[in-house]
Amino acid sequence: MLALSCMSNIIPPALVRKLGSLAGFDTAAFEAVHEKEGGLTSIRINPAKPGQLDTSSDQVPWCDTGYYLPERPIFTLDPLFHAGRYYVQEASSMFVAHAIKVLGLHERPLIALDLCAAPGGKSTLLNTYLHRDSLLIANELIKARATVLADNLIRWGHSNTIVSNNDPSAFRHLPGYIDVMLVDAPCSGSGMFRKDRQAINEWSEAVVQLCSERQRRILADSLPALREGGILLYSTCSYSIEENEHIADWLCETQGMEPLSLSTPEAWGIEQTRSDKHACPGYRFYPHKLRGEGFFLAAFRKASKQSTFDRRKPKAEKTITPALRNWVSNADDFFTFTVGEDIHILPKDREADLHILQRMLYLRSAGTRVGRPAKGDLIPAHDLALSLARHPDIPVLALAKNQALDYLRKGNLDPAINSQGLKGWALATYQHATLGWVKLLPNRINNYYPKEWRIATM
Repeated sequence: MLALSCMSNIIPPALVRKLGSLAGFDTAAFEAVHEKEGGLTSIRINPAKPGQLDTSSDQVPWCDTGYYLPERPIFTLDPLFHAGRYYVQEASSMFVAHAIKVLGLHERPLIALDLCAAPGGKSTLLNTYLHRDSLLIANELIKARATVLADNLIRWGHSNTIVSNNDPSAFRHLPGYIDVMLVDAPCSGSGMFRKDRQAINEWSEAVVQLCSERQRRILADSLPALREGGILLYSTCSYSIEENEHIADWLCETQGMEPLSLSTPEAWGIEQTRSDKHACPGYRFYPHKLRGEGFFLAAFRKASKQSTFDRRKPKAEKTITPALRNWVSNADDFFTFTVGEDIHILPKDREADLHILQRMLYLRSAGTRVGRPAKGDLIPAHDLALSLARHPDIPVLALAKNQALDYLRKGNLDPAINSQGLKGWALATYQHATLGWVKLLPNRINNYYPKEWRIATM
């Protein structure tokens, strides 16, 4: 049985044969690295949230907020993970941060679309590296995955984000609306063979062809939304030329795109390729050449003419009410809107964008949910607790790690923890990082951590 199991995990010969035709590809080293047990664990910290993390100088070279960990901890049992202090992300995919910097996409406010965004690694990265006044639309077609995406963006804490749940073709209704589009396309997954051995058994040349056709369909359906001169970042976790360089040539031939180069130091070990027809630069990540899994990225500018969606719409700003000013920091920077009974906030210069997107797309969430009015008071939302827009003067109940884990299990907290005698709503924190809400009463502490978020007892 052991021999059969090992045989089933051999890298597909058809894939190795095609990769071997690429200039400079080291077949023996590629196969050898896939025979090794284990893999790398990397995280990307959230620079906008307080709290110290035990990171060494072992930084991901192409991402200044990315770090390799010496071993993989149980993230579920780390309160800082639940607080959105960091995101667990594969190191190679953090290369998007370098692309943003090289292309100057951080220099001014933009409207960005992460088209295939779940579970949220690249969306949270965009939140960190784009200009703070940008608007991020994070889209996911599959409803359950859109929920996971929304939860991860809530943890990250930014209010300038809208989560949509749409087929890529829906974005045709927003011609020329998007400044920068990230398409991390569904693929055959060969770049993840080291982490997901089952993917080896599911790989075939037929699957690669199906993925290539689907990638073209996704791009053709969504690219009308990219403005003339706008930037496309296209990526996969596949090694196959059909899903990478061939797509790059197709984008230039049929979609009016022109390729862009990204300077990368040779010491990083990233392999730059050129597509056959248009010499489009592509950036390949091989685990035998660097500390990361298989990944590909190429950048493009839209050179073809593109009609532009008319964004003009009279503003009717709903400003923050006096009652909310005790809950929201820099309240004058936001406007409010309601979804059902819940009050939400979004940066006020994005009100027209919200109205447009509400008409054209199905939105899973928008901005930050502040809470629900109740008898002249506010029942604050969990989203606000984790938000960067939260007012800094809200009382804090500091917890030790065991207490924080009890809180995250939605367990009971000992009233003696409240040694300051605080009353009313307060933030449960661990190492200065916010976990959620509690309500402090004379003889008890009510735990308001969401039931659907609570961790299993361990």
